[in-house]
Amino acid sequence: MEALRGLRQDAGESGLLSITGLPVDEHTLPDTPTVKDSVQRTPAIPSAVAMLLGQQLGEVVAYRDEKHGALVQDVVPVRSLAGSQSNAGSVPLELHNENAFHPYRPDLVGLLCLRADRDGKGGTLVASIRQALPLLDETELAVLTSPRFVTAAPPSFGAGNATTPHPVLSGNVKDPDIRVDLNATTGLDDEARAALDRLGAALTKVSSVLPLASGEMAFLDNRLVVHGRTDFTPRYDGRDRWLHRVYVHFDSRRSAAHRIGPGPVLI
Repeated sequence: MEALRGLRQDAGESGLLSITGLPVDEHTLPDTPTVKDSVQRTPAIPSAVAMLLGQQLGEVVAYRDEKHGALVQDVVPVRSLAGSQSNAGSVPLELHNENAFHPYRPDLVGLLCLRADRDGKGGTLVASIRQALPLLDETELAVLTSPRFVTAAPPSFGAGNATTPHPVLSGNVKDPDIRVDLNATTGLDDEARAALDRLGAALTKVSSVLPLASGEMAFLDNRLVVHGRTDFTPRYDGRDRWLHRVYVHFDSRRSAAHRIGPGPVLI
């Protein structure tokens, strides 16, 4: 619990915390879901663990237009979406902040592994802006901290909609927050596009693979860390990679205007 509390204060250079030895028995799990928008609404030990740990860090939230507003979501491969840039795909997933387009995107993203990819290829890519920042020069930083970028919403939130212009880096220029989706963020001019390319190269250079195993959960600081996925080969036979995902907000009041009633679901 001390480590969880420490994550709230400062996520460190890597921007993440891994917890191992959680009570997930891979041998007693049901088959890995294979359908689009799979979620957990029936209480079970793994979903309870994901919720309890998330609630220790803040408030677990969800979005009405994503996976039906469920608080515990499944990240599993879906055959019809294999080539998509989504949590249901199995091709390489570009580095991104979770829901980068949304004004109230998660502060933390929690990923609990129920079942790992049997071939050992499928892993979560992570990269921290704290590690990538020294690779950028002052001219690039000046562009990246200017509102010269837009980010498109994913299909689940209404494809085609995009943000108003926003900076990719914000806050303390020496320790900025990051807001980007390398598949969905676009620079509005040539200089902005070039700076975005340089940022992508820097993030890729410092990225590493987080090979989550059954019973291991990682919390990523979504203000500092972008994440993606390596490619893997699912078999759609009930034994594919299976993660539970939860979103955490530190301050529920700031998103009150975007909530459905007093509950944890945002619009």
